[in-house]
Amino acid sequence: MRILMLGNSYTFYHDMPDMLAELTGAEVVAHTRGGAHLAEQLNPETKMGASTLESLEHERWDFVIMQEMSNAPVTSKDSFMKSVSCLCEKIHSAGAVPILYATWAYKEDGEKMDSMDITYEQMYQGMYSAYHEAAKSNQALIADVGKKFYELSKNQNLYEEDGSHPNEDGSRIAAKLLSEQILTASGKQNK
Repeated sequence: MRILMLGNSYTFYHDMPDMLAELTGAEVVAHTRGGAHLAEQLNPETKMGASTLESLEHERWDFVIMQEMSNAPVTSKDSFMKSVSCLCEKIHSAGAVPILYATWAYKEDGEKMDSMDITYEQMYQGMYSAYHEAAKSNQALIADVGKKFYELSKNQNLYEEDGSHPNEDGSRIAAKLLSEQILTASGKQNK
């Protein structure tokens, strides 16, 4: 099984692609850059975009995971939706299954959340809504890591000190939820 991960630091922190490979037994390739938006994956003028487009056209993938820049599903929803739609079209055409790696609101009462012009609840609800709408509109699976963070973060620290990135436990949760989607969709049992 081959998995392509498209994202940014939320994807590569704590070697999360390696965690996913271990949980699924798959070959996992990551096209990531800190701060990257999904739109960059579609831009042939960028190194990452050219690589992603080439990979989707000429390589075989079973699953392609997409993760948007941290707040973009809320602050740039139209761009997010357009990018997911374009990527899903390419992923489906390549014979692979698209999976949205739905991320989380910034840490409640953290400095990063304070910089937003919305509340923690509003950010969580906006992220949840945007990712689920994108999945439904594009026949994509969803690993709702943001919902799991929302449920657990009152009693468990899942964030790095910046209040945005996942700590190692957060990355493990992301890898576990992604692997569950992949193993279920491929008909394999969880390890």
